[in-house]
Amino acid sequence: MKWVRVEHEGRPVFGLLEGQAIRLTSLTWAEVLAGGEPDRRGTLPLAGAKLLAPVERPAKIVAIGQNYWDHCREQNVAPPEKPIIFTKFTTALNDPGGLLVWSAELTQAVDFEAELAVIIGRPARYVADTEALDCVFGYTSANDVTARDLQYGDKQWVRGKSLDTFAPMGPVLVTADEIPDPQALRIRSELNGRVMQNSHTGEMIFNVAYLISYCSRAFTLEPGDVLLTGTPDGVGHFRKPPVYMQHGDTIAIEIEGIGRLENTCQVI
Repeated sequence: MKWVRVEHEGRPVFGLLEGQAIRLTSLTWAEVLAGGEPDRRGTLPLAGAKLLAPVERPAKIVAIGQNYWDHCREQNVAPPEKPIIFTKFTTALNDPGGLLVWSAELTQAVDFEAELAVIIGRPARYVADTEALDCVFGYTSANDVTARDLQYGDKQWVRGKSLDTFAPMGPVLVTADEIPDPQALRIRSELNGRVMQNSHTGEMIFNVAYLISYCSRAFTLEPGDVLLTGTPDGVGHFRKPPVYMQHGDTIAIEIEGIGRLENTCQVI
């Protein structure tokens, strides 16, 4: 199934994407995650619908750094021996089509990072690699937007990763049964129509199952939590010269089987 979250009559509603139409339901986010049976509360045409991030604000967004072989090669760094874990504040959550907003006084080096986002469906604590994917509800596309000057100037990553609007996700949430192998997906980003990243989730150093298992040994992953799995090569910061997003730019993230997430930049 392909779940969307859409604004309808002034409030967010979960629905199923069926072709070019959205079948509205009365299910809550908790009921969606629990596998509740979708009812039918009317339909909306996809064209013109205001899509929201296909998840409600999670308890936590767990992110992984330097998790693609090609991303390590472009930095000329050794691949990590174990996953690098950080977090993005959940207030950074943003919608498909939402503005990426930042102050020029705060940062002048805002970068894009195409990422596969994993949505946890049931509690994961001390789960084995072989059972980890059973804890996944589904997947969506995400952009781990990053203020590089803050990230490296602070000597840690949280502030530079967590500015409001810096975690757009969507446009749809594809349930795990439709993506049996999360390591077999094309992933790319385009800045103003120019392809910047063009890779494959098979380039991950630590695969999705291992990441879930690894995290679960330290803290519980709860239903609705989001795991960002790292970005491939081609980000702006490591280009020569660097390419950072500017006012009015459009950045698009596209993952095979999930769809295209587009956002426009606004510098204030």
